[in-house]
Amino acid sequence: MKDNDKLVAKNVLITAGAQGIGESITRHFIDSGANVAIHYFSSAEMANQLMEYAINKGQKAVTISGDLTKEADANAVIEKTIEAFGRLDILINNAGSLVARKMLNEIETEFWHKVMDINLTSMMFVTRAATPYLAENENSSIINLASLAGRKGGHPGSLAYATSKGAILTLTRALSTELGPLGIRVNAVAPGLILGTSFHNTHTTKKSADATIANIPIQRAGNAADVARAVLYLASEYDGFITGATLDINGGVYNM
Repeated sequence: MKDNDKLVAKNVLITAGAQGIGESITRHFIDSGANVAIHYFSSAEMANQLMEYAINKGQKAVTISGDLTKEADANAVIEKTIEAFGRLDILINNAGSLVARKMLNEIETEFWHKVMDINLTSMMFVTRAATPYLAENENSSIINLASLAGRKGGHPGSLAYATSKGAILTLTRALSTELGPLGIRVNAVAPGLILGTSFHNTHTTKKSADATIANIPIQRAGNAADVARAVLYLASEYDGFITGATLDINGGVYNM
């Protein structure tokens, strides 16, 4: 039996869907037969490659650029998705960034707001704009990308990032309660150390990664496909009783 066959012909929007974990999520949805709206901010080339990949498989695809920290851009991403597909079944809120490592005494007010806007406010903008369209379906799904940092507080210098990701855990629970009566399930995934992405290539040293891996029970780091498979699992229709949950993807390093 084909995995995730109930995703065939579903319309999916993936924010930041052309790099890192987002790219893998997009590819997995395409391989599951879904139509994909691929939002990007700076990864136009990969977004276009993914669009061509989906079209060559006989599916619908569109690429949409935008700065999701701007309310107008977030609204436009949803509007363009609906223009392309006519409806929206699944929203993957993947956009986010650590931006930079800064200790408490190094954090400027502007930096704090920037991190919150990228990781949290943008998610609210997109979700708010998408909800009326998701509510038109009998069953819809939202998956938010949180982080192990939101559980544990993160490594030194990730105070602002960890705080924003912790807020996403709460946002997910609150949205599941508010949107449940509309037929919209809202869940989150919280990845741990996921190597091979620009995020950790930029912000995690090999020494730090090796130290983290040494304390992971299954003795390896994660990869983007590990996260993508979990996102597809939560998005699939046959998991319709799961909402308000966060699936931890960390190899057992945090299992509370």
